[in-house]
Amino acid sequence: MQLQEIFNTKAPNKSTRIINGECSGIVNWDDIRMPHMYKLYKVLLLNYWIADEIPMSKDAQQFPLLEPEEQRTFKINIGLLAVLDSMQTMFVGDVKRYLTDSSLEAIAAVIAQQEVVHNQSYSYVLSSLVSDQEQKEIFEYWKHDPVLLERNTFISEIYQNFRNEQTPQTFFEALVADLILEGIFFYSTFAFFYNLARDQKMMGTSQMISYIQRDENQHCYFFAEVFKQLLIDYPELNTPENMDYVNRTINRAVELETNWAHYTLKQVRGIDLNELSDYIKYIANKRLKLMGLDKAYDGVDVNCMPWIKPFSDEALNATKTDFFEAKSRNYGKVGDDNGFDDL
Repeated sequence: MQLQEIFNTKAPNKSTRIINGECSGIVNWDDIRMPHMYKLYKVLLLNYWIADEIPMSKDAQQFPLLEPEEQRTFKINIGLLAVLDSMQTMFVGDVKRYLTDSSLEAIAAVIAQQEVVHNQSYSYVLSSLVSDQEQKEIFEYWKHDPVLLERNTFISEIYQNFRNEQTPQTFFEALVADLILEGIFFYSTFAFFYNLARDQKMMGTSQMISYIQRDENQHCYFFAEVFKQLLIDYPELNTPENMDYVNRTINRAVELETNWAHYTLKQVRGIDLNELSDYIKYIANKRLKLMGLDKAYDGVDVNCMPWIKPFSDEALNATKTDFFEAKSRNYGKVGDDNGFDDL
């Protein structure tokens, strides 16, 4: 795959392909190949937030009062999220370099910045709750836990393949991995934090998690659109073998996420692990639909854990229409599109 030239007077402003195409390097949002991406760009900007603006004083008071298993699971899952968003920051940077569409490259820059905010937010939460030494230990945990390492390595190896060799095929596979990381691998962890919130525990952390989930949903939308456009630009990638790769990879991701849920949440009160297993499959089906593909799991067409909705932004991006018409939750800036009535 070729890098986009910084300045190309012989190429059109509107790109010819998302990778290995021609583009002048100039962004004219009124002359882009995928016009709906401008709407996404504006939504991403409206959702700007800063972790330090979320008050953590009540969480700091409540954390020592949590049950020992809740404290342990809280720390493990914050550590997990930090690993995922650290990987994602690097991956988005890799993708950005090879997009030969200046509008998509611009959106990728915004997404990468949001991933950095997510990662900083985990440090912010831990610094509010535990000592510096314990925070360092939590950020080391992922290196030694075999269950956590297995699920992280599953994604990192696909990302590394693309970093080592940039081809349309490795890009295709990396996009599938991206939809897994951002669209499946967070969700049992999100459920844990929302389970605390429905008992009025750690509400500041839950608010932060809801912002992160909203961002990740929109990132999924972006990469799913890139995935679909890649198949249009490279129809030779739309093979039975590659579609089998998608289904096998997502099925393995569902297994790993389910294993992680059982491994970390089996002693946590309020979470039915059978329901959570179905919920993970429900989420996987949603990701496949977003990619323009058929669902993989039957009997999970309805969210079996509806109590999550009041704490998350799941409903915000339920469909493409709702995605652009819904008003974003935003506390950093207030305007006509996100007034106080929507907070």
